[in-house]
Amino acid sequence: MWRFAGLTLFLFLAACGPDRAPQSPGPQTAGTAAPVQVRPARFGDANPHEWNGRHPGSYAVHGIDASRWQGQIDWKTARESGVNFAFLKATEGGDIVDAAFAPNWAAARRAGVPVGAYHFWYHCRPAAEQARWFIRHVPRAAGALPPVLDMEWTPFSPTCTRRPPPESIRAEARIFLDMIEAYYGQRPIIYSAPDFFQRNEMWRLGPHDFWLRSVAGHPRDIYGGRHWTFWQYSGTGLVPGVRGRADLNAFAGSAADWSAWLARNARP
Repeated sequence: MWRFAGLTLFLFLAACGPDRAPQSPGPQTAGTAAPVQVRPARFGDANPHEWNGRHPGSYAVHGIDASRWQGQIDWKTARESGVNFAFLKATEGGDIVDAAFAPNWAAARRAGVPVGAYHFWYHCRPAAEQARWFIRHVPRAAGALPPVLDMEWTPFSPTCTRRPPPESIRAEARIFLDMIEAYYGQRPIIYSAPDFFQRNEMWRLGPHDFWLRSVAGHPRDIYGGRHWTFWQYSGTGLVPGVRGRADLNAFAGSAADWSAWLARNARP
């Protein structure tokens, strides 16, 4: 059962080194790592997993991802409770904008939470059209985390359940990633789930940071030792300031690694 009081988590983390620092190179942005205040996570879980071996609580830097389904978030409380970063759903396909994106983006930044935007991929629209839609709605803001491409299967979509072949998936992803990188000046992060990642050999897209979902095992086991930078370890998290359940995420390094990663990757 993964529940920690803030002090307990802080003391536990102080005794643990990071599993490993992120290995992929940062994008074009470079800088000197300035100290970043990392707040210990005071999260709960409505349906905690019994972790064997290395578990999420051994990582120093935690955050969330959010969309309109979380409702109005008290970002100040969330930040004080250990939300050290947030990825916000911005767009989907070529015609959907998440209604909570703009208010979440503004409020989270005011609360001092580093934020990035993600695009949910739609397998029935061209990559260039989806990239233009994302660019239209996500600002180029100083301090923003790299944009994220969320690629997974959509078996419950009412309009598109296509499963293109791996070569097509990667070719379309490259178009999107290249357009986004050219516009924002940041190498995008790729989010994926185990079945999609493995079938489409997403690691072949090159030296991107990966944000990987794994709610029943450590990523190094579920993904065969592939590099990861962010780990989505729960979809049933309980976070002060967030109504209902939230997705919980961990960064792959120490607090110092986080400062260095931000210096390399956050938009100047």
